[in-house]
Order: sequence, then C-alpha cells, then structure tokens
Amino acid sequence: MLTCVIRYHIDPTKKDAFVRYARNWAEAIPRCGADLVGYYAPHEGSTTLAYGIYNLESLAAYEAYRERLAADPLGRENYAFAQTEKFLLREDRTFLKKVTLP
Repeated sequence: MLTCVIRYHIDPTKKDAFVRYARNWAEAIPRCGADLVGYYAPHEGSTTLAYGIYNLESLAAYEAYRERLAADPLGRENYAFAQTEKFLLREDRTFLKKVTLP
C-alpha cells in the first residue's frame, strides 16, 4: 500500500476556493478508485499550506486511477476550476510507504 501526500501552496485569500476544490475531490477520488484519507485546509499557523492524502495499492494502480480521474466529469470540472480561479500556487506529490503499525 502506498500513501500519496499532496502538499499544496495556496493563495491565502482564496482559501474558500480550495475548500470547494477539496470537497469536489472528496466525491471524485473514491469513485475513481483511491482510498481518500482526507483534504486539509489551513487553520492555524501557515495560511498557505494545505494537504490531500489518499492510499493506493501501487504505482500501477495510481496510473490507472489518474486516467479514470481525468475522464471523470467532476474531475475535469475540478481541474478547470483550479485553473480558472488560480488558487493553487504549487502542488507537490510524495508517495510514502507505511513502515510501522499504529
């Protein structure tokens, strides 16, 4: 199992747009085959960092998931929304493997 952690740098004046974006992904991501842990918006401290976290079986599963997400109507709409509103300043993906139990 791999965990994908997306670190977003967002425009702090457009936090509400990021929240809308995150809520759309909360619907589309599970439908397209990933196990969504959640999206996290700034609350205290940094006003520019936000995160999206989900699990997948493998990098091959990730590639198939990304194809489904790109073809999903809400996925396409959400990508377009982010480009139009320009609230995402930077996006970094890291794939992690859990090495301990809770």
